[in-house]
Amino acid sequence: MSQGTPDNLQHELWLACVERLAQDMPEQQFNTWIRPLTARVADDLTRVTVLVGNRFKMDWVRTQYAARITAVLSELAENEVVVELALAPREGPIRSTPAPRTVQEQVLDEAPEVPTPEPAHVGNDPKSRLNPVLTFANLVEGSANRMARAAAMHVASSLGQLYNPLFIYGGVGLGKTHLMHAIGNQLLADNPKAKVLYIHAEQFVTDVVKSYQRKTFDEFKERYHSLDLLLIDDVQFFANKDRTQEEFFNAFEALLAKKSHIVMTSDTYPKGLADIHERLVSRFDSGLTVAIEPPELEMRVAILINKAEAENTVMPEEVAFFVAKNVRSNVRELEGALRKILAYSRFNQKEISIQLARDALKDLLSIQNRQISVENIQKTVADYYKIKVADMYSKKRPASIARPRQIAMYLAKELTQKSLPEIGELFGGRDHTTVLHAVRKITAERAQLTELNQQLHVLEQTLKG
Repeated sequence: MSQGTPDNLQHELWLACVERLAQDMPEQQFNTWIRPLTARVADDLTRVTVLVGNRFKMDWVRTQYAARITAVLSELAENEVVVELALAPREGPIRSTPAPRTVQEQVLDEAPEVPTPEPAHVGNDPKSRLNPVLTFANLVEGSANRMARAAAMHVASSLGQLYNPLFIYGGVGLGKTHLMHAIGNQLLADNPKAKVLYIHAEQFVTDVVKSYQRKTFDEFKERYHSLDLLLIDDVQFFANKDRTQEEFFNAFEALLAKKSHIVMTSDTYPKGLADIHERLVSRFDSGLTVAIEPPELEMRVAILINKAEAENTVMPEEVAFFVAKNVRSNVRELEGALRKILAYSRFNQKEISIQLARDALKDLLSIQNRQISVENIQKTVADYYKIKVADMYSKKRPASIARPRQIAMYLAKELTQKSLPEIGELFGGRDHTTVLHAVRKITAERAQLTELNQQLHVLEQTLKG
């Protein structure tokens, strides 16, 4: 932090935090959730009150971004910062006695507030909102995304036929959005007149609200019901929004009736979605549902080398393997690690090496080493499956114990640097072949069993904090 007056320091702290988040987050997420935020910073830089437009956004920022904002502010301020969320003060006259709630006012509860609009119509936007950079050509293929990629390519070449709707699910940063843009870009390359729209579910919610506000539902329906391909990201965002779900159901039915295609993404499989109407969930599950997994080691290496080439930089293979072994969770974290290494290399005018990568990523590596240990994995898995931690080391073999033990061994292999013999030793002195059998068994079943896959996603996210 640069020196300056207290007011300047407060201002600089928040600006620096926003700039850091802009580097770490996808542009659309940043523009939607972080850019509109303002903040009040205490004189001693120990407390920051982040001001959010409405309760809907406040809940979302709290669950999705508050921890990251706190971490960045604390790092920049070089002391622990407490972050609070509060509603931004509203401008304009205050109503005295509340009037009876209209349908429009009920709908407003379902979405971020929309500023008073200029006289333009929802239905007249011809833009597809596709990112032309995200194509099948620059999507690295591996076992983690092979089925999803094959299904996506089939949709792009055979619109309205098989796999309709296509539902892609997986954790953050695994490439779901890239696949959707690739489908849209491929379709437009083959058929430039096709009507394609990529949209985040949050924007659909906003469009529903605007249509109620402006009484422009004819334009809304014209826009959504006339598409050849609708690509909609993060449908879990529809939770608890009854009227939005109703309008999406209507659009869904209209598009399928005219043989248009719908592709959706979510952080969980259809039946795992909370607070979504059953009839909508059944529609989501009526086509093809495919998962994208965290990328395996070889795929992570290929991603790093390809991304470095795109930056006109050569990353030695041994460095790519070092980074890939230490950054395991998703593609977005890999890209962030690569940016740090490239910046560190350029700033220090040093060639990329394992030692340089170790220095550039020392904060990340220390956090991982501190947070994820085999003991932590054992405790987390035991708590999740309601068994005793001691059962992880015991010789007991009933399925209720053996299964969680195998899952813990699998996670220990995936999330730590321990060798198979070391893991076996920490599980009551078991042979490394026992650990290898557990890893192979859970790996194979994860690809087949949706419920197990979802449980592992939850455990991984819990362990990674």
